[in-house]
Amino acid sequence: MRKILSAFLLFACLSHGSAQPTKAKDFIVKGFHLDLRIQVMSPEALKDLALRLSRSGINTLVMEWEGTYPFEKHPLIANRYAYSKEEVTDFIRYCKGLGIDVIPLQQSFGHVEYILRHPRYKDLREDQKDYSQVCPLKEELNRALFNDLFTELASTHPSKYFHIGGDETYLLGHCDQCRLKAEKEGKSKLYIDHIKMLAELVIRLGKRPVLWADIALKYPEALKSLPPETLFIDWNYGWEMNRFGDHQKLMESGFEIWGAPSLRSHPDNYFLTQWEKHFKNIRDFVPASRKLGYTGIVMTSWSTSGIYSSVFESSNDIIDLYAIRHVYPLTGFPMLLAAYTESLKSTAPLDIPAFIQKYGSETYGFTKEQSLQFWKALRTAPYEIQQGEVAAPMTLSIQNVLDSATMAAQWLRELQPSKNKDEFEHYRLMADIRVLYLDYQRIEKQANAVSFSQKDLPEVLKKLKGLIDQSGDLNRRFIALNKGTLHPAEMEQENALRIDKAKLLYARLSKQRTAP
Repeated sequence: MRKILSAFLLFACLSHGSAQPTKAKDFIVKGFHLDLRIQVMSPEALKDLALRLSRSGINTLVMEWEGTYPFEKHPLIANRYAYSKEEVTDFIRYCKGLGIDVIPLQQSFGHVEYILRHPRYKDLREDQKDYSQVCPLKEELNRALFNDLFTELASTHPSKYFHIGGDETYLLGHCDQCRLKAEKEGKSKLYIDHIKMLAELVIRLGKRPVLWADIALKYPEALKSLPPETLFIDWNYGWEMNRFGDHQKLMESGFEIWGAPSLRSHPDNYFLTQWEKHFKNIRDFVPASRKLGYTGIVMTSWSTSGIYSSVFESSNDIIDLYAIRHVYPLTGFPMLLAAYTESLKSTAPLDIPAFIQKYGSETYGFTKEQSLQFWKALRTAPYEIQQGEVAAPMTLSIQNVLDSATMAAQWLRELQPSKNKDEFEHYRLMADIRVLYLDYQRIEKQANAVSFSQKDLPEVLKKLKGLIDQSGDLNRRFIALNKGTLHPAEMEQENALRIDKAKLLYARLSKQRTAP
């Protein structure tokens, strides 16, 4: 990855001439993105986070409120964890006192399931089964809805910026009318016409429109149609620069650009955090963004992938939406936040081993050897299990990964921090959750073997019962560590979903056990 970025940066600097800065400049915007689609934080926890960000040098907070914002004209949008208008304005006022600019992020194209799930908005859907995206050809309906939402958000957010989303529009050209237009004028026309309409709404409110750069990179020929005030955020979580399209086109577009790494992203989930991947993302992309002349940087923090599974009561009516991927709450990631803010202090890439040793010493009172043991535990066997197989660059069994994860959990138990003990407990809990998950995967693979028969049921049921019992202790620890940050009902749901597969398998297999 570093070689790819270095080669690209050399090419960019040679190609742009005077358009590129002769030396790396500091970022004007030093931001953090907070995703509240799931894992909604209490007002007090929001203020604690803002204070931590401010003390670390962060001056901008991008708030993806989603269903937690209390829209007055559209009260159906708010979910059961929504803040009051007073809580929102009080938080923004508090951030202003800390020197933090709060930018609202209102998804306005894709990732709008939480709006389109309601019959009131059914005519805006691109698809009547997949509620994730509005149809861009419903121009008047879209303009009316988003003008309402933008106006309310703008009234509570003094920031000159307004983020309209615009990423991952997977259904572009899907409905019959959109498909016909795409055939005649191209998908880029569908995308850019809708984005232009949204951007103009924002500009009429006296704000600058901000959007993710991935789809614009896919259709660079359409960029010239957007207002010059438009600002792009180039998000890169550890991949080569041309992942979404010709990055050079974005650099030549003349638009202002910010960069965005991530401290929680795919494939992170309940049972896996790829710590080393995120550290390398910070190490590589922050200095790359600086050298490319990006004026801002925003660390994203995704609580979910934004992809949902619908539960229907019939062929057309929806009961609920469930986020397909959950990750550990933000409470477990202060070290990555510290690595990000540390990387903003220097034009040099973050020295990961040196940072780990410093953080281990200053935060937990560790010796150099203990810090190395800590880092080794976090990096051990960070592989997904997919359909009973280990997704790794080498051949590994689930038992191999389980053995490694068990050893890593033991290394964390051996470490005894002299300070910030509660913070360190999050690492231990994440490691223990992973061990239980891998143990379940091992049992599930056994149950799916061709040789598995009824005679094997007692052994498997005993193992599953043991895991279910162990989960009770993990649940209590999770609640103790996240109490005051998340709502009680949220924590109960997180705990239930983590062990649900084991409970369902136990229930199915126990029905098959013959009486003695």
